[in-house]
This record gives sequence, C-alpha cells and structure tokens, in this order.
Amino acid sequence: MLKAENLRKSFKKRLVVKDVSLQIQQGEIVGLLGPNGAGKTTCFYIIAGFLKPDNGQIILREELITHLDVAERAKKGIIYLPQESSVFRKLTVAENFKIVLERFKNNLKIMKEKLEYYVELFDLKDILNQKTYTLSGGQKRKVEIVRALLIEPQFILLDEPFAGIDPIGVAQLKEILETLKNEKIGILISDHNVRDTLKICDKGYVIANGEIIGKGTPEEILENDLVKEKFLGKKFFM
Repeated sequence: MLKAENLRKSFKKRLVVKDVSLQIQQGEIVGLLGPNGAGKTTCFYIIAGFLKPDNGQIILREELITHLDVAERAKKGIIYLPQESSVFRKLTVAENFKIVLERFKNNLKIMKEKLEYYVELFDLKDILNQKTYTLSGGQKRKVEIVRALLIEPQFILLDEPFAGIDPIGVAQLKEILETLKNEKIGILISDHNVRDTLKICDKGYVIANGEIIGKGTPEEILENDLVKEKFLGKKFFM
C-alpha cells in the first residue's frame, strides 16, 4: 500500500495543501480530482517526490519514504509518468526499449522475456520498427508504460494522462489502465478530465481549497453535495 498521511504544504505563507490523507492499494485505480488552484497538483507532486511536505508523511508498505526524491522512489517501485510524452521521438519503439534493457545486463535474458510478454500484451509487435514520433497518443502511452513495467513498478503515478489525446486514444488508455490493474499495479491518476477519470477509477479523492471535500467510489463522489457545490456543479452527469 502507498499512503499519504496528513500532508500540509505552504508557499509564501499561503497554505495550499491542508492535512490531506489518501491511500492506494496494488491492483487499484485511484483518481485525484479538483478545480484549478485547489492544491491537487501540489499534493500529487508531493506523492511523486518532486516536493517535500511541510508536515505529513508518505509511506510505502510501512516504510517512511517522505525524504526520498523521484529517482529514489522509482527504485522502490513508484514510477511517475508526466503529461508530456517521455519517449525518445527519433528512435524506434524497439530502440526505446533497448535503452531500458541496457540497465539490466546481468539479467538480460529474463528482461528480454519480460519485454516480449509486454509487447504481446500491449499489441506493439507490429510497430517495433516505427519511429516513435509517428505513433498516435495512445501508442506512445503504451511504449512509455512498457518501459516503466520493465523496471517492475508496484505503483504508477499518471499526470494528466487524458490530456491532448483523441477519443480513440482515450479508449486505448482505458484498456491499458485495466491491464495494469490486472497486473496488480496500483495507479494514481491526476487529471482535469472528470468523466473519463471517474469511469475508470475504483475510488477517487476530490480536493478543493487544499483539503479533501469528498472521497469514495465514483458513485459516492457524484452524489456528494459538497463536491457538487465546490467542483462538479449541480447539472454535471456522466
């Protein structure tokens, strides 16, 4: 389990995150939602390791990891994937994977077998020799996620994954997330796309004015009067 407990963060004496607590289990998709300026992004970056909280802690399976940065958390199995594509655009898909495999020279045979499994799982075999700049948004996401999976993560943090992709890409991404869930990977999504996030997540947290105003299943969030008042509006529907 990955937990954030009682997170607080201020910038220039302005309190932007107020005692936020949340948790993610492996094999679970969790949404982190909220209006602009609500503290959602700050909270997400604290969990990822880009920011240190003024108070509170991040715990991974009973181990305190608040002091660890993004790279150190990656070694613990927490992978951050940014909104902007992180693939090497001028390289082929296969070359993108090769860069990761070079880190595992002592275990190359096993890693190649894992790569073959994920290439098959995510239906990438036919595009291995394509330059990544020619791929669709959904295909690039698949390449990014397969690279991440080779590092054997337990949790993946997705920053605005639905931004800038067309409806086909959104559908592909939802399939990817379901696959990751079935692989027992915990997923935290921070996104402005409320409908698509709630359709895919098992539970969600809504932040407004720096604090959690609603949490629970998508159905519970949609029925929450405070969430309607502060974020969704009275006429919002799925």
